[in-house]
Amino acid sequence: MGEPKSAAGPRLQQRVALDAEVLAVPLSDADHVRGPSDAAVTLLEYGDYECFYCGAAENILRVVQERLASPIRLAFRHFPLAEIHQHAEFAALAAEAAGAQGKFWQMHAWLFQNQRSLDVAQMVQEAANLGLDVERFRADLEGQVGRARIEADLEGGLQSGVTGVPSFFINGVRHLGNYRPDGLVPALVAAGAHEK
Repeated sequence: MGEPKSAAGPRLQQRVALDAEVLAVPLSDADHVRGPSDAAVTLLEYGDYECFYCGAAENILRVVQERLASPIRLAFRHFPLAEIHQHAEFAALAAEAAGAQGKFWQMHAWLFQNQRSLDVAQMVQEAANLGLDVERFRADLEGQVGRARIEADLEGGLQSGVTGVPSFFINGVRHLGNYRPDGLVPALVAAGAHEK
């Protein structure tokens, strides 16, 4: 099973919107979203499964949610920095292959928890652990069925001014502060969330 070719690399130098602060591609039914559809606030992350800071952000998001009185809607889009993270695109393909069987968020969580061991054998084992059809999962990885989705996420991120990860948008507007709880919680409250 070969590694996918780099998708992001050169385009980081040719991004469309240098100073974009608004999400160029609005959320749609095609996005990976969790949380209530009627939530007052949606927090979208562009992330990379091999990025240490994105892995740390997963834990921070749990803390942030615990500090809010009502749930927010969370969305994730792929932005693998393939030139510096050699397994990031393959991990994104694994998430999409799991998503094709209704287990995107479960694989998403596993990938962040296992950033130092993102190899095919372990991904396939996790697919089995999740109860997926392993042969279909393997075939989807081999066929890179998630490639178009990942490319679309990358392009939308570039159009929105994303150059690094994690990058967050709150209700479609770029969050320019830090993404620790002391940075995200006030920004989410300002957008309509309620702190406990």
